[in-house]
Order: sequence, then structure tokens, then C-alpha cells
Amino acid sequence: MCGITGLINPIEKDDIQKMTDAIRHRGPDDTGFFADEYLALGMRRLSIIDIAGGRQPLFSSDGRFLIFFNGEIYNYKELRAELLQAGQEFKTESDTEVVLRMFEVYGLNEFSRLRGMFAFAIYDREKTELILVRDFFGIKPLYYWAKDAKIAAFSSEIKSFIPLAEFNPEVNDAAVFNYLSFQYNPLEETFFKNVFKLPPAHYMKIDLKTGRVEMKKYWRFEFKQNDSLNESKIAKEIFAIMKDSVSHHMIADVAVGSFLSGGIDSSIIVSLMSRLVETNRGSSISETKSGQKIQTFTVGFESLSEGREALETALPLQTLHHEITISADEYFKVLPKVVWYFDEPVADPSALGLYFLAREAAKHVKVVLSGEGADELFGGYNIYLEPFARRWLTWIPNTILNFIINLPFDFRGKNYAKRASQHLEDWYIGNASIFKQDEIDKLWKTHLSKADLDTGLGQLYRRAKGLSDSTMMQFIDINTWLVGDILAKADKMTMAHSLELRVPFLDMEVARLAATLPDRFKWRDGSTKYLLREAFKKVLPESVRTRKKLGFPTPIRNWFTSERKDIYNTIIDNPYIQKHMNIAYIRNLIDNHTSRKVDNSRKIYLLLMLAIWYNVFIQPEKLS
Repeated sequence: MCGITGLINPIEKDDIQKMTDAIRHRGPDDTGFFADEYLALGMRRLSIIDIAGGRQPLFSSDGRFLIFFNGEIYNYKELRAELLQAGQEFKTESDTEVVLRMFEVYGLNEFSRLRGMFAFAIYDREKTELILVRDFFGIKPLYYWAKDAKIAAFSSEIKSFIPLAEFNPEVNDAAVFNYLSFQYNPLEETFFKNVFKLPPAHYMKIDLKTGRVEMKKYWRFEFKQNDSLNESKIAKEIFAIMKDSVSHHMIADVAVGSFLSGGIDSSIIVSLMSRLVETNRGSSISETKSGQKIQTFTVGFESLSEGREALETALPLQTLHHEITISADEYFKVLPKVVWYFDEPVADPSALGLYFLAREAAKHVKVVLSGEGADELFGGYNIYLEPFARRWLTWIPNTILNFIINLPFDFRGKNYAKRASQHLEDWYIGNASIFKQDEIDKLWKTHLSKADLDTGLGQLYRRAKGLSDSTMMQFIDINTWLVGDILAKADKMTMAHSLELRVPFLDMEVARLAATLPDRFKWRDGSTKYLLREAFKKVLPESVRTRKKLGFPTPIRNWFTSERKDIYNTIIDNPYIQKHMNIAYIRNLIDNHTSRKVDNSRKIYLLLMLAIWYNVFIQPEKLS
């Protein structure tokens, strides 16, 4: 696991060092650099596999290609054996060298064969061509800065561009506008103007002499539901493929632990880890399997915790369990630091819990497994049940339904009825929706063109045509919410503490199987992830296996009291918010919340994170 950086002509002395130093937290164990007349490359390394031999850059045998790599390839041993049989030679035991040799043999066709998470740069010195690649689901980030219509630099984190003399941090208003709805930025262009994300499952080729750029998608996730699947047989396959995935994700030359909440996803992972420890004791899969107990980690808050639920898995498996509790003062104190690690504001309060959880885990292990991706692939969010639940409304005549939803006052179920009267694409933007469109119309003051605001949702809905509403929701979330929120916070919050996070549910083999499941295997009798739960019926405690999705709860609703004037002043006094938003409307949001009329905590939190981000990156002198 690493962070990688790159600077394309013109190259100023020491700039690549500054860029790489800015992401030292991603890899405190080692550093590496390369420079010629066309570009400079750098990396920080967190040593996980082949600690002694995996230094970068790695070169091809003839010196034509070199690679800087961030991530892990879980099938690298199988690919290495294949390459050895084909006559390739290796100097190291690292997965990085396997990626490079695969590229030498198969070229651009190799990327879809890599089972893992990655963002890497391959430099073809003969063609003076740079190739940047990002993994299938966007587990690992990769950003690039465009200057004068050419790509000037790239990095694992945006903060690497800040030290560059010609980089002027400027707010991308379109990203902020969309953030109000999504709670993260769904656009390819980031909160910083002219800084972009390389999309998941894409590679980019840059001709270093001409600046010409070619970007191509090398893989696409599609649901290919198979109604003929046998329930009992496919449940066994789910168990087997998850066991295989967890086994591959435990490959490391250091200790591997796991996050453990009260939910089914992390409990599945820990249960499989425990089984693998017993059956492979003494193997070289990981240091965890040398007779030590698996270490598990849970975070809670003073008034809200999943600790008791997590123990229902930890105690029977006899893991070495760690639980930490966070206070409101601790939470708010680290907000500016967390925003700095994030690069962009993400208004998901659970990200702070993940920050503290990773900080504790990093004291004990170097790698953790976690359950991200299970809900998106296997249908775990409660909102996916809504299309089934609202079928009873179909008997209500449209005239009556329209009368109900147009009543001039709010009541429980009004929004539910409104959604039932609309097409899915008219209201579902992903798993989180903070400010509704009518609220944004009151909040936002300045004008933005429709072209600036295109999130690509229309194209995704066209690709999902023919799927049921619930599966369509999954598809939207896999392509938006998963990469923009779930994986972004997982990477940034763990790497802040030099901790590698691995996600076995987002393994390619798991994804291929999940894509074939018909709706009846995902949702049944009001239950989500039906067949995933059935597959682990004999493994998990029944209370864990049947527990409903709870999310990662944080008590911000109760923390935003009338006494927290420091928080509200941070929002109201912010220059960007004053220029672009209706301050009277914001004051009303705050007043209604502190008087307990309406729970506006998520909206206040969203504005707070935006204000802090502006103070950290755009006007840092305002940060106390």
C-alpha cells in the first residue's frame, strides 16, 4: 500500500519531493523517486508484501518500463506462476513486479485480470508515454491536475498539488452545489477547479511529448440476473466464494485484523477469518495465522454504541477485541484535521467514527478487513425494500394520491407517498439525499448552468433500463454512493493512520456472483440480503444473522445544541457560504433544530464540513 505522485513537464527542482512529502501518512516505511526530462515520479510505501524486496520504482528487465504502484493484488501468486511458466523471470516476491510483468506480456489487456485494489503509474520510456490506472470499483483514489488544457500532475491525494507554486486552489461551485444533495461530490471534477478524479475501471494514456490524452474504460459492472439459479446451490457458492475472498485478502507479511460492528457483513468476515486461522495454522497467508488471536475493533460514542452487538460475534470466536468510545468534544476537536485528510468535504458523520477506529487499530495491526460493498452488491440497504412495500399504494387513484402529496402541511408518510407517485429516476439520486431540490432553491443564491451540474445519473439510469426498481437502486449506488462516499471515507480515514483497509466483498469473483442473483435472492419477507444471510446460517449467531441494517449511527442530532455557537458561527461567518447561500435560511435551519422543532442535524453538519474545508484549503489563514 502506498501513495503515488507524478509531475509532468515543466519540472521544478524539489517539487516532486514536496508532493510526495504531503502524503507521507499513506506510506511512512519507505520512499522512491524517478525523474527524467519528461516527468518526475514519487511514492510513499506502506510495506505489506515482500517488505525487503518490494521497493519502488520497479523496472522491466530491459529498462523500458517502470512502475509506481499503490494497492494490493490478491491473485498475484497465481499470476506469477503463470508468468514463470511462460518464461518470465522475477527479481522480487512482490505483487508490484507481477503487475509490471503482466503489462510486458499482455499490455493494456492485463488490467481486467487483476484481482485487487490499485492505482498505479506505468512509464513507457521508449514511447515517452505515461499510463495511469484505477481499480474496478474505485477502492484506491487517483487525482490529476489539468493546467492549460494539459495534465500537469497526478497524485493519490489532492493535497499533493498544494505545494506547487502554479497551483491556485479555487472552489468548483458545481461540486458544492451537488454536494448539497448528495453529501459528497458526484462529479468527475473535484471541489478544486481543474482537479479531476480518474474514474474507477479506467486507464489514461498521456503522450508526454505532445500532451495528448486518451482515457478508456477497461471494465464495466453489469447485473446479469439468472432466474434459473438454485437457491441451495447458490447459497453454498456464496459461502465458498466469500471464504476464498477472505483468504486472499489475508495474504500479507504483517498482522491482519478486522473492523467489527454489530452487523452481518463484518461478522461474516471475522467468522471466516477465524475458520481460516484454524484450518491454516502455521501457513504463510498472514502473520495473523501464526497462532495469534484475530484482533477486532469497534468504535462507539458516549450515548450510542454498537459494542454490545459486536461482542455477540467477538466472544464466541474469542477474538482479541478492542472497543473505543468517543466523546462529543473529541469528535469536534479533530474535524479540521479530518477534513485535511479527506481533501474534499464529505458530510457523512460516520467518517469521524472510522477515523478514530483506524487510529486505534493502527496501534495493533497494519492491515484490517472491512465489510464495505456488501450492501451494494447483495442488496442490504433498507431503502431497497421500498419498491416492494409501496405496491399497496397502486390501488389508490392518482387524483387522491396527488391530493395527499399536495396538502400544504407535512405529515408522516408524505414523502413516501410522493416518491410512490414518481418514477425512480425522478427522486433517487443514491443512498443519501440531504437537501431536497425545493430546499436548495431557497438556500443557493448564485447561478450555475445545467452543463456544469450534470452528474451522469441520466446515463446510469439508461444503462440500468430493464432492471427492477430495487436492483436499479443498487446499480446507481455502486456507480455513485459506493465510490463517492463509502470507499472515499474508508481509504482516507484509514490511510490517515498508515493503516491498510481491505474489502473482501468487493473482490471481483464475489462481484461476478452477486451480479447473477435475482431479486428473490436479495429481498424476501421484509429482509435485505436474504441469501447472503442464509449462506451463513450455520456460522453466525442468529441475532447477528437476522439483525436489520442500522448503518453507522452517530449522535450529532443531540450534539448540535443551542450552546454550540462556535459551530454555527463557523458556518455563518464563512466567506464562501455568505457569498453563495442564504444566511437567513441557514439561521432558520439552526433555530428549528436547536428548538427541537425539526431534526436538521445532517444539514447543519453538511454546511459545517464545507465551511471547515474552505478554511483549511482555500483560506488557511482563517484556520485557528
